[in-house]
Amino acid sequence: PKHKSRVLTEGPDRAPARAYLKGIGFDDEALSKPIIGVASTWIETMPCNFHLRALSAKVKEGIRAAGGTPMELNTIAISDGITMGTEGMRTSLVSREVIADSIELVARGHMFDGIVALSGCDKTIPGTVMALARVDVPAVMLYGGSINPGTFRGADVTIQDVFEAVGTHAAGNMSDEDLTELENAASPGAGACGGQFTANTMAMAFEVMGISPVASAMVPAQDATKAEVAFEAGRLVMDVLARGQRPSDIITKKSIENAIAAIAMSGGSTNGVLHLLALAHEAGVDLDIDDFDRISEKTPMLCDLKPGGQFFKGPWLKVAPLVNMLLRQWRRKVSEWLDPSPIRSRQAAALQSSRATLPRKAALSSSQGTNGGTTLGQPRYLREKSRQWLQPKRAGSSSRGTWLSSAMKVPLGDLECVRCLP
Repeated sequence: PKHKSRVLTEGPDRAPARAYLKGIGFDDEALSKPIIGVASTWIETMPCNFHLRALSAKVKEGIRAAGGTPMELNTIAISDGITMGTEGMRTSLVSREVIADSIELVARGHMFDGIVALSGCDKTIPGTVMALARVDVPAVMLYGGSINPGTFRGADVTIQDVFEAVGTHAAGNMSDEDLTELENAASPGAGACGGQFTANTMAMAFEVMGISPVASAMVPAQDATKAEVAFEAGRLVMDVLARGQRPSDIITKKSIENAIAAIAMSGGSTNGVLHLLALAHEAGVDLDIDDFDRISEKTPMLCDLKPGGQFFKGPWLKVAPLVNMLLRQWRRKVSEWLDPSPIRSRQAAALQSSRATLPRKAALSSSQGTNGGTTLGQPRYLREKSRQWLQPKRAGSSSRGTWLSSAMKVPLGDLECVRCLP
């Protein structure tokens, strides 16, 4: 397992290196174990990444529990939302490359045997994975999670409502006091924007790709189980190391196409094009912008998420078992999921039925897919399983954390969703 760090820490000639490390608390036992870099994008300039320092501590606990020695490093981040409309926004895309470069440099220089990279905001997510693809040592990417919605006069609100309120205020239809009250309520804590914006889109895509643990991305930043998810990610990287599984084994043409299909299915951010093309370049995968059209045209849209839809991302944890079940069953023929009768004449009825079956905050609806003229009725799996999976937890039942710990061990590298879609 010490396939790289042994060069740095073993043998009489490495005594000076060990002396340096012993000065900051690494003893002989720690240095005899695999060294795992914990690459955190923690920063105090935004809520998206603000909590990653605490999650890093939990990741390191998991690594130690599984027999590794963690070494934490930090890099930078730029908030698109905060810098938007100013010259500062020009720095955002550049930050992706700086993030990837800095993680790569430290990982190569200190010869880590494995890496856990923690991301939060838009550019840190692809930036961390691009670094993992370059270094190609056993690795896991952990997403910090979505922010919870705020409450404004009895209604759930997100940062999107604040952006829209700026226009309302400029038109003279909102007072200064009301705008201030809304901005004070819209971001109730840490986490990335609460909809299928770039952060949640890319986090979901990398989970489907297999470089992130299953079901980890949908756990909100401030959910009580997020610490356990981080701990399990630390344990998971040691299992990945023991198996010798590298990012190059996971980031393939097929897995990237899975990610593209997931973005299309969820109505995700078009920045997925920008970031997946960059990742494919780093991984040496032949991917073209036309591949996005080809996959999108045959992928039905199943979600109704903000910013274009109705629902917030935070409540997705309530349907985590359902989403996991869908991932497990993705390789089934879509025709086995759907009613075999013609759908087009029943679009409105199907949409109304699906939304009545699933709780509104579940965020999963059976909307009409418009890509390539595809239309979609209510999936049979959703109809039959929704009530069973979405029931509130009863007293004495297993915790979500226990379920997540189990679900995160499910490998996703062999999904073939694209080939099975009509």
